[in-house]
Amino acid sequence: MGTRSTLREPPLVKALLMAAAFAYIALMLLLPLWAVMSEAFRAGAKAWAAAVSEPDARAAIKLTVLVAAIAVPLNTIFGVAAAWAISKFQFGGKAVLIAFIELPFSVSPVVSGLVWVLLFGAQGWFGTWLIDRDIQIIFALPGLVLATVFVTFPFVARQLIPLMTAQGRADEEAALTLGASGWQTFWHVTLPNIRFGLLYGVLLCNARAMGEFGAVSVVSGHIRGETNTMPLHVEVLYNEYNFVAAFAVASLLTLLALVTLALKSALEWRYRAALAART
Repeated sequence: MGTRSTLREPPLVKALLMAAAFAYIALMLLLPLWAVMSEAFRAGAKAWAAAVSEPDARAAIKLTVLVAAIAVPLNTIFGVAAAWAISKFQFGGKAVLIAFIELPFSVSPVVSGLVWVLLFGAQGWFGTWLIDRDIQIIFALPGLVLATVFVTFPFVARQLIPLMTAQGRADEEAALTLGASGWQTFWHVTLPNIRFGLLYGVLLCNARAMGEFGAVSVVSGHIRGETNTMPLHVEVLYNEYNFVAAFAVASLLTLLALVTLALKSALEWRYRAALAART
């Protein structure tokens, strides 16, 4: 009874804690979302449609999708391979590999962008070699992809490593004992077991890839209609005092965040349902 009573809080305390939590959420999340959407449609739906369909906005949207379409599959392959190696095998340097996976979270995106400029810029280590061969990396699509891959590659691996470690190696060893090949074991045993965690990691990776600003800002050159992604295009419009157009494009990123949140909740619900079905 003593232990149970210590877990009970007076109704007033519960109400205050809940009110504080909801107030904080409203201030930090709901109010900014409402501000973005209200400013985006302040001049009406026609102005919003015109802002998101003008040539530079379309180019920014296409470039953002293209960069994400390249970076996310690369990070997915890396994340699955890294999680498989770390969770299923014992080898020297495992702790170092995990530390490198965590590295982008401790490095400023702006610094990561500057690293690529140092390597591949006109005055960088490989700049002369690239110029002689007419290869453009910085201020072009390859630079945007490299910067995005760097800042987003931990997401899939971080979701899968603890999941695959908790699952252990028993299922894979049983499949191999029964004569399955390595690929058969992966496709029919490992992948079904990690599908929800994998989708969750891919979802977060894609959201960050489309919303990344700092790293791509350094390597893009801000060439309007060519190397500006959606976040960079929003900055350009805002600096030009074109607030309606800026918030209109920003509203697309806001909708992406809301869709990501909805999909995240759906995946968590499906994962809990799958666990309940197993038990």
